Amino acid sequence: MCRAFFWLDQIFKIGYNNNMKLEINEILQWTGAVFIIAGHSLNAVGPAAYPWNILAFFLGTILFMAWTIRVANKPQLMVNVVALGIGASGLVKAFG
Repeated sequence: MCRAFFWLDQIFKIGYNNNMKLEINEILQWTGAVFIIAGHSLNAVGPAAYPWNILAFFLGTILFMAWTIRVANKPQLMVNVVALGIGASGLVKAFG
């Protein structure tokens, strides 16, 4: 597991048994999926949805990244880190 994100994993694990850990993983993935789908839906709306589409993708990616840290999925973590970098640059451009 990436040590830079160790603290995040510990926050999500404190005081939970294995069943709760699995439930949190499911919640992170499904909530992330909802935000990613919202981002795609906003993309379909067109320029009128800018910058809310970027924000939806950014939030979904954060949730998926929390899940990848919890399950130590390194390839998906790399995808999320790159996506967050791209999303952050879009948000900086949009909101100044």
